[in-house]
Amino acid sequence: MSRRTEIGRREFLGVAATGVAAGLISGCGTSPTTTTGASPAADVRANAHVASPSDTPEMPDLKFGIIALTDCSPIVIAHEKGLFKKYGINSTVSKGASWAAIRDSLSNGDIQGTHMLLGMPIASTMGLLGSPKKPMVVPWIMNRNGQAITLKADLKGKVADDPKALKPLVDAAKAAGTPMTFAMTFPPGTHAMWMRYYLAAGGINPDTDVALATVPPPQMVANMKVGKMDGYCVGEPWNARAISDGIGFTSLATQDIWKDHPEKVCAFTAEFAEKNPKTVKAVLKALHEASVWLDDMNNRPEQAQIVSAASYINCPPEVILGRLQGKYDYGDGRTKDDPNYMIFSQRNCNFPQAKYAVWWLTQFRRWGMVEGAPDYAAVAKQVMRGDLYEEAMKEIGYAHGGASMEPETLFDGVQFDPTKPEEYATGFAVKNLKG
Repeated sequence: MSRRTEIGRREFLGVAATGVAAGLISGCGTSPTTTTGASPAADVRANAHVASPSDTPEMPDLKFGIIALTDCSPIVIAHEKGLFKKYGINSTVSKGASWAAIRDSLSNGDIQGTHMLLGMPIASTMGLLGSPKKPMVVPWIMNRNGQAITLKADLKGKVADDPKALKPLVDAAKAAGTPMTFAMTFPPGTHAMWMRYYLAAGGINPDTDVALATVPPPQMVANMKVGKMDGYCVGEPWNARAISDGIGFTSLATQDIWKDHPEKVCAFTAEFAEKNPKTVKAVLKALHEASVWLDDMNNRPEQAQIVSAASYINCPPEVILGRLQGKYDYGDGRTKDDPNYMIFSQRNCNFPQAKYAVWWLTQFRRWGMVEGAPDYAAVAKQVMRGDLYEEAMKEIGYAHGGASMEPETLFDGVQFDPTKPEEYATGFAVKNLKG
């Protein structure tokens, strides 16, 4: 098997068979789990919403998919706090084993809505990177910020926050015929793009200079523990967990790469959204209330406690909480009280901006994941459904910040102008264009 392909099931089972890895897995399990019914103790339906005939969901019984990451919190809190129920949704939450499994479950109707990496519905809509072509929509961005790039402990003192320091190490390993290995969670996803962008900013071509592996989020720590990788990009708590276990350190948090970047979304198939618009809007209303609750910092300890459960993240709440509060110990002597911690509702967080899909398409173009220039505007309009978001928020009287096409500048100083995507995509020094 090529080192640039997914770490296979047989290989990972070999990892899991070691005592160390097995202990990690039992402490942070990955088996699919289904949770039905909200916790009565956590119910916050003080003012119960009574759905009128005009807004009663067409399909009240919904199963939501999540992956064991801190940013699954809006779905979990809406479920546990009775907020889905408030808007007429009988929710079930099902933990998936991998992002591919989540995608397939959404595509075949086993789940109806899901926690998902932003790039995934774009890739599925276009039929890219092994994704069966299945149009999907994003009417809600679940969070911003809060992921990180972890490097193995052996690199402490050699690399800090500048990926250029990796370049001589990468070059030496490549020359020796043992290229360094970096992992992300899904090829078209957010973690893959942050990992690629980070390496390329250091002059490293992620497709030719190193090996890239696809690893489900909760399996990152176990694989690094037994020497399967030199670095990875993933959501929390799996970066903080590497530090608490003494096996790695944080080079950069993703908000250090792009402040207030989009991250996970709540996605539906286009077919489901078309047939069940009231259902989708009910979900968005519940997610709004959950997200506002999550951004009250007084609630973060309770959030960490709730999502730490075995049915969700299955990781100690104290490992989850620190970075939720913006308390960053990078694990190599650097510490930071970061004002740009993970947010769920602030700063117009949830509006599904078309420009974010355009940025993803520029990276698909940059890395040869599409041949020739994609139809940036058309795909963004098809996937990012600001109309559904605006309708739902209007019905609950929430004034949001609206659409934006303002340029964005990432940590390498390169400005992204969403009105000039092809110029941006083809202008990088490190790229692998096709067509």
